[in-house]
Parts: sequence; C-alpha cells; structure tokens
Amino acid sequence: MTDPFVVVGADAAGLSAASKFRRERPDRDVVVFERGQFISYAHCGTPYFVEGRVSRLSDLLSLSPSDVEDRGIDLRRGHEVVAVDPETNTVHVRTAGGATSTQSYSEVLVATGAHAVTGPFDVQGLAGAFTLHGLNDAAVIDAYIADPEGYDPDRADVAAVDRDRVDRAAAHPAPETAAIVGGGYVGVEMAEALRGRGLDVHLFQRSDRLLPPFGTAVGDRVASTLTEHDVTVHTDTSVDAILGDDRVEGVRADGRIVPVELAIVGVGIEPNTVVVDGTDVEYGPRGAIRTGRYGETAEPGVYAAGDCATSRHAVTGEETWVPLGLTANRSGRAVGATVAGDPTPVGDVAGTAVVKAFEMECGRVGLVTEAAARDAGFDPVSETITAGSRSGYYPGAAETDVTLVADADSGRLLGGSIAGTDRAAVRIDTLATAIHAELSVAAVERLDLAYAPPFSPVWDPVLVAAKVLRGSLES
Repeated sequence: MTDPFVVVGADAAGLSAASKFRRERPDRDVVVFERGQFISYAHCGTPYFVEGRVSRLSDLLSLSPSDVEDRGIDLRRGHEVVAVDPETNTVHVRTAGGATSTQSYSEVLVATGAHAVTGPFDVQGLAGAFTLHGLNDAAVIDAYIADPEGYDPDRADVAAVDRDRVDRAAAHPAPETAAIVGGGYVGVEMAEALRGRGLDVHLFQRSDRLLPPFGTAVGDRVASTLTEHDVTVHTDTSVDAILGDDRVEGVRADGRIVPVELAIVGVGIEPNTVVVDGTDVEYGPRGAIRTGRYGETAEPGVYAAGDCATSRHAVTGEETWVPLGLTANRSGRAVGATVAGDPTPVGDVAGTAVVKAFEMECGRVGLVTEAAARDAGFDPVSETITAGSRSGYYPGAAETDVTLVADADSGRLLGGSIAGTDRAAVRIDTLATAIHAELSVAAVERLDLAYAPPFSPVWDPVLVAAKVLRGSLES
C-alpha cells in the first residue's frame, strides 16, 4: 500500500484520527509521527499527580505504544515532522539523532497541539522554575517538591521520562514556599496541588479576578475558597520577575519581593503550527490553523485538529480557538472518519469547561459575561442567583451560584456559569445542551429536570436562574 494517511502528533486528536481511520479503512496504511516519546496521555490529570491523588505517572497513560501498534498503526516516536509540502504530498521528518527523511501522503492531519508560553519569564536553567505542560514537567515538579530522603522514584514509572531532569530536581532541598504566576486553570489547580503537598502558596493574577473566562461570580467564590485554604491570592498584581541565580529565590511583584523556592508559570498556551509555515494554510484566532466544517484547511489534502486548530463557536457562529480535551478527541475522530470516506463534521464548540478549587466546583459555557455577548453583537441581559443544591432538609445541601446570560431581542440563552460545593460542575452540561440546541431562556425554564431530595430541590438551581432571567427579559 502506498500514499498513507499521515498524522503529525500522537496525542488526543492524532491518535483518535488514526484509530478511527484504521478501523474504517483496514486496507490503507496510517503513519503517525510523534517528535517526543509520550503518546496519548491525560494532560489534565497532571496537577493531581503532583498533588499525590494519582499515585503513578503511568496512571495518566491512555494508550501504550504497543496498544497503538496492535491497532495496525505505524507509530514512529522520536520523529519530528519539520514541514508539510503540499506540492509533493510529502512531509519532511527529522529524528532525534538528526537523520532526515521524507514520507509521502495521500492526506495529512496536523495534530501538533500547543505549547506553554512563559511571557517575559525565562524558566530555562533556573532550578525551581517550571511550566506544567506534559508528563515530564509533572514528574520533575513532583521530584523537586519531595524531600530528597523521601522521594519515591517509582512514582515516575514511565520509561519515556527524562530521568536526568527528574534526578536533578529530586536532589534539591524540598521547597517550603511557592509562587504561581497566572490565575487560570493551571494556576488554580496547582494552588490546590501544592497546598496538598504542604507548601505555602502565593497565587498571582494580573487581572482583578481569578478564572476570567468563568465570570465574576465564579472568580469571587474561587478566590474565597483558596483563601480559606491558606492560599495567599494576589489579584490586580503583576509579577515582574522570577529571582535567583541557580535556584529560585523569590518573585518580584509590583515592586515587592516575595521569597519563594518554587515558581510555576501558568500564563497560557499557543498552538504549534510551524509545520505548515510556507504553505497556503491560513491562520485564525491566536494563530491557530484555520479549519472548515470537516477539519479541512485551505490546502487540499491537509487537515488540522486539536489544540493547534480553530473551531466554530456554537453561539456566535464565528471562528474561535478553544484548546480543550474533548474538542481534540472529537475533532480528531471526525477527521479520521472523513478521510476514510465518511464525511463527518468536527462539531461546534461552546467552550464548556469545569474546574475545581478544593471543594469548590465551577463550570462555564458559551458567552459568560455581558461584555463578551455585546462584543459578539448581542444585546445581553444577565442574572446571578444563589439556590440550594438539594432539598433544604436533606443533608449535604449547599449554596450554588448560577449566572445566565441571554439576548434581549430573541430571548436566546447565550451562556452561563455555575459554582458550588455540591455537584455544581456537572450541572453545566444542562446549559451546554441548551446552548447547542439554541434554546430560549423560557424553554430552559420549562425543562423537565429530575427531582428527588438527595439530588436536587424541586426547582433545580438552573431552573431558578432561568426563571429569574426570564422575568428580567420580560420587564
């Protein structure tokens, strides 16, 4: 067989595409190139490994190389695709040893993911300064936090781990105080993880609230929860520098020095797109690869999926970039089906996401703030309510905050957020379903949601929020 389906990247989108394609077209070859050694792992589980809730790094692996090969996929780790050449239908490949080669393709999927950005901070070569974007980072941070006498090297029980980095980190004295730069997903999750390991934690956020995409109500509750758990939260505070010669000694924030021995930079990620530079592939928001309904790019035969690719927003209908796990898996699988001969849309995204801070659960979907809705051309109206998570007489009931945003002209639900300590996050799926179905607020209020005292009050918090918002729309 010649001219295989070539996949660049062996994580969520790439292996989902390769597996689906191979099942549908066993008569054709599929070749997957991965520049590193890790494949198909649970990136979102890395903070919980650092915290110790996940006991072994191998627990975060979804597929092993032998699993992939058993599926009939030609997996080539340690092979970096440095360029896609649509004129010759080839990819140019370089191995870790420096050898170069080319591979022809009939179709190619770029599933190269994203990388952590560090802003103005140089974390290279400074012991105790990290980003968290991959299993190697998690293993090294875990080793650095541990007491050298008590570190268990078997926690990093994956052969692909950079053992030299881990061993160097494990040799340092255990830190007592940490700084986290950035109050997004990584920052909040790592604040909990480091407190769980006994460190004093300072969390710095440049804007006035944590988790900006979740809205004000969620950000306020998360900040309060972190403070209750002895995390020192600094909002409206910019970190100017990470200090230290060989090892982190502190951070300078708005001119004030805070002594720390560990610094984690979580200021965002950027898509990996260099492999298609010089082609006719186009770029969209945040420099991600512009894709169409089926994951196709402007270059015939070239597809993109996952954290390196754009999507269509379910509310605005506009191009967006939402690098999340389900988006990557779903879009990769769809591309695999399309290339195999069954055209399958990659699907719209609504930015549905959940995160926890200790016992506080948070969810968000769609356009969560009036400002975002106004920027998208809507006339927004929003309401925030607080309601019980269960019948008040049943043990375990907790206050749940729900924010809903709607369009005044059409009454359509545009987005929402939820925060609470009693199964709050899973309630966001009701709102996500309503958003994809383009339901009005009135229709959401009429949803026949389940009721029983152990699970929900008669009026679920989502229904209460819809009832209040409908009143505002009609006033």
